[in-house]
Amino acid sequence: MFEKIRKMKNKKGFTLVELIVVLVILAILAALLIPALTGYIDKANKEKVVAECRMVVMAAQTEASEAYGKLTSKSATSSTDAEKLAAQMTTDIEDLKKLAEVDGTFKVTVAGDATIKEVVYSHSGFNCTYSDGAYNVVKQDDKVTAVEGYTVVKAS
Repeated sequence: MFEKIRKMKNKKGFTLVELIVVLVILAILAALLIPALTGYIDKANKEKVVAECRMVVMAAQTEASEAYGKLTSKSATSSTDAEKLAAQMTTDIEDLKKLAEVDGTFKVTVAGDATIKEVVYSHSGFNCTYSDGAYNVVKQDDKVTAVEGYTVVKAS
């Protein structure tokens, strides 16, 4: 009988108190790390939306230049105006979606001389606005959404 008690004392293992202490320490570490990790996730999503917005801007500029070229190549004296450019680009909107290769929604504002004035791109809960060469990202709320399509304004 005494031998059984000695064998039980020699067994190695963790007590319940030790296991609880380890779990409490892990819970504290998790509580500290989760907010830091969500900050990194938001920052990464913002950078992703800016990159996708740049892709839309470049694709829109390509499509606007192509549409402008189609309209002005008919004769040496022909010119283009905002309405004609808008009509041409609206017919080519599927080409823009394919060229940009993005999943979000966007609205492109183009001047009559085929320069991109503004792009509003929405994806992953963020809105990215391109205007005057600068990108501005804001967290999307329920009131702010981008509508797909073009708006063409007169050349300045």
